[in-house]
Amino acid sequence: MDLFLLDAVANAGGAIGAGLAAMGAGIGVGQIGKGAVEAIARQPEALNDIRSNMILTAALVEGAALFAIIVGFLAMVL
Repeated sequence: MDLFLLDAVANAGGAIGAGLAAMGAGIGVGQIGKGAVEAIARQPEALNDIRSNMILTAALVEGAALFAIIVGFLAMVL
């Protein structure tokens, strides 16, 4: 019976962790986009620099979130 409970807790923890990682990534990318739009509004001549930095940072956030989601799924499966 204890093994069944441990498996259920691992599944719940993995699902919650994966969900929190996805939500955190969404909030983070939203904040990056918000900051980029505000920066472009202040300095329109720096559009290309701001856009490239925004895309790079958003990609790094998404990569970290992908690893967190995979770890959550692995906690459910293994």
